[in-house]
Amino acid sequence: MAVHQVQVFKLGIATQFERLTGREKQYAHHMARAAWLGSRIILQQVSPESSSIFDFIIELHRTCSGNWHSFIGEGVSSDDLQKFLTYAATFLSNAGNYYGSGDQKFVPGIENHVLKKLADRFSVLRELYDETSQSSYYLGNAISESDAAIVSKILEQNAVFPENTRLRKSEDGTEYDVLIASVERGLVAQFSLPSGQGHVRLLKGDHSSDLQLVCAELNEASKYAANDLQRNILSAYIESFQTGSLDIYRTSQRLWVQDKAPRVENIFGFVEPYRDPQGIRGEFEAPVAIADDSETRLLAELVDNSAKFIRRLPWATPENDGKGPFEKSLFEPPDFSSIHALAYCSSIIFPGINLPNYNDIRQENGFKNVIISNRMIAESQAKQYPFIEDSEAEKFREHKFQAYYWWVVLHELLGHGTGRMMVESMDGKFNFDIENPPVNPLTGRPISSWYKPGQTWTGQFGELATTVDECRAELVGAYLMDDSELLEMFGFTETSNIHAEDLTYNLYLQLGVDGLRGLSNFNVQSNKWGQAHSRAHFAILKCLLLNGGGVITISRNKPKQRLTVRVDRSKIRTHGKPALGKMLLHLHVFRCTADVEGCRTYYEKLSSVDGEYIEWRETVIVNKPPPLVFVQANTFRDGDTITLKEYEPTVEGVIASWVERQCEQQIDLP
Repeated sequence: MAVHQVQVFKLGIATQFERLTGREKQYAHHMARAAWLGSRIILQQVSPESSSIFDFIIELHRTCSGNWHSFIGEGVSSDDLQKFLTYAATFLSNAGNYYGSGDQKFVPGIENHVLKKLADRFSVLRELYDETSQSSYYLGNAISESDAAIVSKILEQNAVFPENTRLRKSEDGTEYDVLIASVERGLVAQFSLPSGQGHVRLLKGDHSSDLQLVCAELNEASKYAANDLQRNILSAYIESFQTGSLDIYRTSQRLWVQDKAPRVENIFGFVEPYRDPQGIRGEFEAPVAIADDSETRLLAELVDNSAKFIRRLPWATPENDGKGPFEKSLFEPPDFSSIHALAYCSSIIFPGINLPNYNDIRQENGFKNVIISNRMIAESQAKQYPFIEDSEAEKFREHKFQAYYWWVVLHELLGHGTGRMMVESMDGKFNFDIENPPVNPLTGRPISSWYKPGQTWTGQFGELATTVDECRAELVGAYLMDDSELLEMFGFTETSNIHAEDLTYNLYLQLGVDGLRGLSNFNVQSNKWGQAHSRAHFAILKCLLLNGGGVITISRNKPKQRLTVRVDRSKIRTHGKPALGKMLLHLHVFRCTADVEGCRTYYEKLSSVDGEYIEWRETVIVNKPPPLVFVQANTFRDGDTITLKEYEPTVEGVIASWVERQCEQQIDLP
């Protein structure tokens, strides 16, 4: 699709940055540099051409010294130039030529001959332009789902984690190279294919040069770390990136969850598998952010009262102190912070994060929650889909931020933070009574499935894992958003400026709007979803439409290309909440008991798009607002002084910010 317009927002950070001490600024600077130096890793993961497009944009800026209007003339109009700049800003904000959210490819809204005119100015631009005309998780000869499944099985049998790998297939189709992201290079191991003809080779050295630059900045940052724990975290990051060892990376995560409420927060690594077709390989990301102490204090009371609200979730039964067998005995209060992004190097800037993704670490060591405040503030100001009745539109906008904010808070804390996997360990032990297994609330009979030795949530559920996990977390937040005691804790009562009942009503309107919005990321031709959250939102909406007894209705005005979401207030508690609770219980139990087939049958039916939903999608596409683009600050070092530079929220500002990051070009493939 061609990109013509964008909404540009600044992730403001100056106020938070100035609160840091000199030492903290030094630490933040080197961490931010390390983050941005990982951007080329993402480019290489997104598509083969992304690195060349990136260099083309940066080089074009340099040739005109940022004076873009100098290109106007000789076949390039001001309109052409603006369309190119819009494309460039969109590309940089998404770290590649596919939308981070939705994974749909976008192209400049101008003719090729205009791009050629721009490229003809200098030979280096012509070379880069030629290179741009050629999923980077899978390289070489076309790799099928069965190919990937065979390799995954071999990796699982040999206890090789796939998160920091890419897969390459030989021209003759008999050799598979698993490329491990690491500074070190070389052959690690070789395994025969089940057919006996061909091998799977483990090769170190993918993204080697880029990771070397990242490690160098992490090493500098460690000199300014606040304590030994932070130094140990960075040391583990460095060692894992040097060697490619995910065991050492997992050590970094165990240490990271112990670093409570740091002034400068970070998380580095191959983290989220949203865009891998198999749902197991992680995209590199590196957020660096500054904590807001006053906002964080507001979250503390919720954390302290977490156990009370966990007992109100659909799987709670009298045993296990009222939480039931599918919940941890002890909910370890996580570190929960409100932070402002200084450098968020990722193809998606999430409004909230709950990490680590390793469920054994979450159960044994805990996890962290963070809310990215400056990201949420920006989104609350953006133009949205016009799916709310005109008479309600103003109230909806007025209440939306608060409803969305607390929904995200509950999503991260009690959504991603709850649940107990039924697991059999390598030594044959179980974390439940195998002689008297827990009763499955969906069947009324003892559970018959669980995670066998070496099996993981993402490994078993594959491409379903992330979308089901996000859907479950969204459902937890939505299910609790009518709890009067919980809302009162947030400051919403029947006498507050925004009434508690109005906040709940707004949330249900958002469920309708987000469900419709998600349809834009469904590909009719391939019958596949391009984004985990979008699929989750649509499944929730469909659940309410089918099972909510009319709590939500959608009307379509075809001539006016308009969809309207309506919510019946009187049915929220009597029909809406039970429908959400039933869906939440299903997904939770499927997840805890490793019931892949049950989950697939249930979730694929709820997230299938056919009939009138196809027609709705057409209307959604017509009404799609311009995508969001974020411009982020840079830090610069002059001796012992660190300065911050923010940029104007324009497409030119986005490009200038990336040029001044100086993410040097590296060529890398083992």
